[in-house]
Amino acid sequence: MPSLPRISLAATIALALVFPWSASAQSDPTSDTLRYRIDPIMVTATRGPRPVSLTPRPVTVIGESKINLLAPNTVSDLFRDIPGLEVSGVGVNQGRPSIRGQSGQRILLLQDGIRLNNTRRESDFGELPALVGIGGVERVEVVRGPASVLYGSDAIGGVINIISRTPHAEGFSGSGSYRFGDVEGQSQFAGRISGRSGRFSIIGGGSWRTADSYRAPSGTFGDITLTKDVLVQNSGVEDRNFDMRLGFDLDSDKSFFAKIEGYGADDAGFGSVAPEDYAPDEATVDILYPEQRFRKFTTGFTSRNLGSRLADQVELTAYSQTNDRQLELNLFAPFGPGTPPGAGVLVENRNTTDISTLGFRAEARKLVADRVLVTWGLDGFRDRAEGTDLVSSTVFGFGPPMVSSDDAPNIPTAEYLSLGAFVQTEFEVGDRLSFVTGARYQDISAETFTTAGLDNAPAQLNTGTAVAAVNAIYQLTGALSLVTSIGRGFRSPNLVESFFEGAVAEAGAYQVAATDLDSETSFNVDLGARFQQGRISLEGFWFKNRISNGIRASALNDASGAPLLIEGLPAYQNTNVDRLTYQGFELNGAVQVAEGLEAGGGFSKLDAANDLDPDSPVGEAFNSKVVGHLRYTTPGGRVTTQWDIRHSSEQKDTGLTGNPLGTTIPPFTVQNVRAAVRLFSGAGFTHRLNIAVTNLTDVLYAESANASFFRPEPKRNLTLSWEVAF
Repeated sequence: MPSLPRISLAATIALALVFPWSASAQSDPTSDTLRYRIDPIMVTATRGPRPVSLTPRPVTVIGESKINLLAPNTVSDLFRDIPGLEVSGVGVNQGRPSIRGQSGQRILLLQDGIRLNNTRRESDFGELPALVGIGGVERVEVVRGPASVLYGSDAIGGVINIISRTPHAEGFSGSGSYRFGDVEGQSQFAGRISGRSGRFSIIGGGSWRTADSYRAPSGTFGDITLTKDVLVQNSGVEDRNFDMRLGFDLDSDKSFFAKIEGYGADDAGFGSVAPEDYAPDEATVDILYPEQRFRKFTTGFTSRNLGSRLADQVELTAYSQTNDRQLELNLFAPFGPGTPPGAGVLVENRNTTDISTLGFRAEARKLVADRVLVTWGLDGFRDRAEGTDLVSSTVFGFGPPMVSSDDAPNIPTAEYLSLGAFVQTEFEVGDRLSFVTGARYQDISAETFTTAGLDNAPAQLNTGTAVAAVNAIYQLTGALSLVTSIGRGFRSPNLVESFFEGAVAEAGAYQVAATDLDSETSFNVDLGARFQQGRISLEGFWFKNRISNGIRASALNDASGAPLLIEGLPAYQNTNVDRLTYQGFELNGAVQVAEGLEAGGGFSKLDAANDLDPDSPVGEAFNSKVVGHLRYTTPGGRVTTQWDIRHSSEQKDTGLTGNPLGTTIPPFTVQNVRAAVRLFSGAGFTHRLNIAVTNLTDVLYAESANASFFRPEPKRNLTLSWEVAF
């Protein structure tokens, strides 16, 4: 594995190839005559101060006004009405994002440019956006499509960057709020304070929430019919978060900050409907996370106007975090006809994972000419993961229960080290055409250690990946821009995929460790256009993303060619076999119909295929989605109301053979109404009320990722939020 000095040298050589240092030019950071200015405001897709309309990537920015109107539980709730984005998971804290059919570890979750993903989660489960309290969020930036050049592994399908609030104006302000959700019995108290005095700034807050398991409405969804409202078990939670950030300006060009934050959740569940409510012969699966604890400390330093040959601005960030989680999985599978009543096997899995992370990001920007801006840097992190497992199986129906158990950890104690170097150049050709190009090299190594309860020899994994991207935007007219983006992304194999060895109860299989995996890679093309003039704004993109070396569990055979059995279970091992293609298009737009009245909508279509096995289904999102909204804001902004609608199409590419839902996921249409009202102000306090009625027509439906393991969405739900701000 390359050492840090070797990576630094590689980055310097790469920069030298991009431009001659002797050509560097000084810039006035306050001048409006330059398109690229060294400025603390950045956009995720390029890390530079570009407005979205001039960003050569498919980017969605969700600002403060929409966050206030939607009053989401977590940032995932903001994605349901955006073309190209979906949500998996149920309950007030378990929602995870999906971008263009990619989810889990193929989506990189960031907070202020620092990764939240960790390498001990299953590949189809990304980290929870709920780790970041919604009260401290200023905006959310989404890059639809790979962004590995700037951010490294896991950005193969897209990036979600949660941008935290920071105080700017002199003085102090604060707020307190209470939220009530009817169908899940949610009760949440929250408070925040923010202020600046001279060189010193402070911002912080926290919340405490309880929510019960919610009820889904009666109705029919595919072949499943619920004759009455049913409980979605293990869909509640008790959780809390806090954050505190202190900032200090050393002078007008240099600033320092330190931030501490945390999240804790108890009794958060995966969610499920009891089989007796819709399919009595099906296995019963209960998944619960009794406890999760997340703590993070971040410190950073920014220096502007350096005027050196290497950088005009430098940002240094270092962080440490711990992420500990407990899992309880109970699976009861009945033996079926011909066996005694109640005969079956109960599998109980108890797992703990403790992950500690140390990481850094060093980033510099240099304006080397009037129209050339270079961003370059290094980043890295080290995960150390430890865990315990206890799996017990109990067979019922044939005399006294027969019990067997195993407490050997499924993954040895392991460390995962990632180091990368990147460089990006933004430059203009004439007044209408601009490019953003970049490259990255990432080195990944992982190793296991002797672990109590295991007779294991240390194992290692080493892989290196290089990626590059070229993005361009051409202003055809003052209102119309054409956008092209071509690039590669990657995702390195994680600890679960490489080193997990043991029974997988929910899959009824045995997984064999795989220490020779390569990184998944993707080649992505986006072609699009943006139009913005007067009251009209429109955007459209066609994309094609091909993933090679996709990691998938493949069945193992013994010497005779028969399926290999280990501990009586069919054996599988992760291999680089998949070659998947995702392609489609996204349309989005809005028009100001009259003063204060906006109408908008969007449409997205997605097709996915396994190039090597066309009959193998890969659908992880609905084939198409139509969204629309009407929003009215009164003069002065005192009241904002909105009606929105979403229709998701039938999804046939699922492989649901034998599932009670049927062979396809059926379509659905869901509507919501919302209002945000500034009630009154007095004595320095302002009172605001948010009202939302979601699933207005009380329809039974499930998001695509939640349909095969049937977890329907809540019935009609009334949510009220009251905030007092000063």
